[in-house]
Amino acid sequence: MFNALIPLVTLIGLELILGIDNIIFISILADKLPEKQRNTLRVWGILLAMLLRLGLLATISFVLKLDATLFQVLDIDISGKGMILIAGGLFLIFKSTKEIYQKTEVNMDDQPTIPSKRNFTSMLIEVILLDLVFSIDSIITAVGMVNELWVMYTAVIVTVCIMLIASKPIANFIHKHPSFKILALCFLMMIGVSIIAEGLHFVIPKGYIYFSMAFAFLVDVIQMKANPKTATKKN
Repeated sequence: MFNALIPLVTLIGLELILGIDNIIFISILADKLPEKQRNTLRVWGILLAMLLRLGLLATISFVLKLDATLFQVLDIDISGKGMILIAGGLFLIFKSTKEIYQKTEVNMDDQPTIPSKRNFTSMLIEVILLDLVFSIDSIITAVGMVNELWVMYTAVIVTVCIMLIASKPIANFIHKHPSFKILALCFLMMIGVSIIAEGLHFVIPKGYIYFSMAFAFLVDVIQMKANPKTATKKN
């Protein structure tokens, strides 16, 4: 039991790091909904991520087959996992770029209002698609770290509970400080690029990405403290 504790804690930490991307993406989408629907989208998005991960663990043999090479392009092995990661990365870059454009170039007051029910449904579908991409990457990473299935199940459940607790404060912070929303979108773009690279077997150490974004976050915090009125000004 004690021997499984260290892998369990390590896996929970890794799952939390991977889950940050999910929380930020869901929080930015939820911010476009009426206030009473925001928390619903966050909870549903995170719970669906857990169900996808648990479902993939139950079909672990199928998930492992996704890592097998299907074909080659320019001497690069393309697997089922790679195709999903590339598609997910492109989707993440597209959504982030679109959101940045709308925040910086388009007056949102001039945009047609989408009925909230349709908006919620479409956003939930987008969340499910990204959940699938992050879940497959997360599960294959977990399989490479530990052998005990119960450790993986425990790590997923504990991680989701922590994400549920942390999602609302993170979402409120992003909503309160619009300048951080652009920073978060840029972070998601970088994650999208790293996911595509991973799908093509080019490893970009995630530590570099998280460190650079942590530095940018620190600079934004300093700027916010120096000029609080500007930092908290609504778009």
